[in-house]
Amino acid sequence: MHAVEITSFGGPEVLRLGERPVPVAGAGELLIRVAASGINRPDVLQRLGHYAPPPGTSDLPGLEVAGVVESGDASAMAEAGIRVGDRVCALVAGGGYAQWCVAPVVQCLPVPDGFSDVEAASLPETFFTVWSNVFDRARLQSGEALLVQGGTSGIGVTAIQLARAFGATVIATAGSDDKCAACLALGAHHAINYKSQDFVAEAKRITEGHGVDVVLDMVAGDYVAREVECLAEDGRIVIIAVQGGVQSGFNAGLVLRKRLTITGSTLRPRPVAFKGAIARALRERVWPLLATGKVRPVIHSTFAAANAAQAHALMESNQHIGKIVLTW
Repeated sequence: MHAVEITSFGGPEVLRLGERPVPVAGAGELLIRVAASGINRPDVLQRLGHYAPPPGTSDLPGLEVAGVVESGDASAMAEAGIRVGDRVCALVAGGGYAQWCVAPVVQCLPVPDGFSDVEAASLPETFFTVWSNVFDRARLQSGEALLVQGGTSGIGVTAIQLARAFGATVIATAGSDDKCAACLALGAHHAINYKSQDFVAEAKRITEGHGVDVVLDMVAGDYVAREVECLAEDGRIVIIAVQGGVQSGFNAGLVLRKRLTITGSTLRPRPVAFKGAIARALRERVWPLLATGKVRPVIHSTFAAANAAQAHALMESNQHIGKIVLTW
């Protein structure tokens, strides 16, 4: 099969189309003939040599795919209600940039009716991540205020829509007025241009001094101290990336006085059973929203798999709004 390989650690140009054996599904797994593969920031980190695959995982990049089930563990598939020939999308720990990909059965979800393969491939990584962090870890509730840092990223467009759908007030940050407008069009109640506005002051103004209840942080670094300032009492920060650096200083006195929680997580190394539980929650709570159009995928660009280097260059430029997807 054709697959996009990382030939050495470095810039986008190290991605090359090569040939690999078709993988074989083991116990609890199925084999997908891949039609489209989503691109995510962790793929870039892996290409740079900063995010190694978990032990036993394919060295190929790619954390989400969509396609058709070709074979697999019959008993696991029967239990999940999946059959050969079904269209599915799946979260995987690696190996997604390929014409065939093995996935745990419990991490597969049906392609929503009317969705293209490209749209389906854009769902798993961001939806699993947002659900696990915003709703499970940070316990966002209807009526609370969520601050999304980086509202036009793949994670951001998903967080805005899901939080809005579940009754939260959504405040998003973005780096231009055009991107702020895109956040508002996706359902954010307020958008802050972090290059021209102080998001702490704006968040306090918007919430009439109350502060936000949850912050979804993909920056870390010195952002954490500022987020502590704009949190409400009993507020929660959940960190899912460290694009601004791993070192953070903050006012611990505010954490004490306001009873704050600072948490975070990485999804890729978590056990299959953990990810399977997220998949079940998504199918029950979120997939109906996709089916009705209340929540929708946001696709910025598609690239043929042979042009994966161009796709990664676009992601690193931060000019995109929503997801970038490879097609096979």
